[in-house]
Amino acid sequence: MTRDDAPTLYDPIRIGAIDMANRIVMAPLTRSRAAEGLVPPPMAAEYYGQRATAGLIITEATQVSVMAQGYIATPGLYTPAQVAGWKQVTDEVHRRGGRIVVQLWHVGRVSHVSLLPPGEVPVAPSAIRAKTKTFAPEGYVEVSDPRALALEEIPGIVEDFRHAARCATEAGFDGAEVHGANGYLIDQFLRDGSNKRTDAYDGSIENRTRLLAEVTEAVASTMGADRVGVRLAPVTPANDMHDSDPQALFERAVERLDGLGIAYVHVIEGATGGPRDNLPFDYAALKAKFRNAWIVNNGYDRQMAEAAVREGRADAVAFGMAYIANPDLVRRLREHAPLNQANRDTLYGGGPEGYIDYPALD
Repeated sequence: MTRDDAPTLYDPIRIGAIDMANRIVMAPLTRSRAAEGLVPPPMAAEYYGQRATAGLIITEATQVSVMAQGYIATPGLYTPAQVAGWKQVTDEVHRRGGRIVVQLWHVGRVSHVSLLPPGEVPVAPSAIRAKTKTFAPEGYVEVSDPRALALEEIPGIVEDFRHAARCATEAGFDGAEVHGANGYLIDQFLRDGSNKRTDAYDGSIENRTRLLAEVTEAVASTMGADRVGVRLAPVTPANDMHDSDPQALFERAVERLDGLGIAYVHVIEGATGGPRDNLPFDYAALKAKFRNAWIVNNGYDRQMAEAAVREGRADAVAFGMAYIANPDLVRRLREHAPLNQANRDTLYGGGPEGYIDYPALD
């Protein structure tokens, strides 16, 4: 039973230093439309601006360095040109009254040599190739064999995130989300299926959560902890991921994040883009480890989202695919209006079609 004064999905909320007009979040959505130099294209400003009624926009995953890329035409945030491109986006979102944070990303082993500088191969905690594919210039291909990062290289990874956070501030973002989910580099360090190191970054859960804590602290020290969130996906098998004890692992990970005082944790419940009950997991116990805002994600419809906020299981709810086809999703949810369906043929790459031409209710 809920209180009569329980919050609703449509009520404002302050998450850290960010004032949100409602509790509906646009989840990060890769669209693979970056221009030359991995700069967001001019139409990205219109795309994100159209969706500025979201309480918070989290951008598509954005590389922190040249070695962080794993898919064709995904944007970066480490060069002056990329900063300028993103500044056009943040300016437009703010002009329309919205709030926007950038998701900072390093793909680790989920990459292909054709996407990296000449002579380079993907990096990972251990030299274990993921059983997955990626989009490269030559099409849909198996990822390349990675090499294990040397211990002395890891501080450089942390600095890449710190530099990207500085760039995010310069680009006018309201904050940043560290991508620790879906089988990318930080997640690869977290889980014992991909991390077989024998140094300060493996063995115990404490060691495997070290990189997550170090990267998050670096971003928080640059932007302010009250402008930083982290995305986690405790049981998703995406990109060939698994762990022997995810409950203990992710409870400790969230405890460490709580100690940093960050604004929010953003949790994918179940398999990313798939079943919510693929493996047993106690999300309420995970939430209990964190004092600040809790954002949930994966397969939520209007009724589920409204109930999660009303019953106190979440402070906000992130929507993914629905935001691709419904720039006015907040209004549609509030008015119980029908939703546009996304054209899957235009999800990745291309031009305005399937990107900025989905109609609003009016």
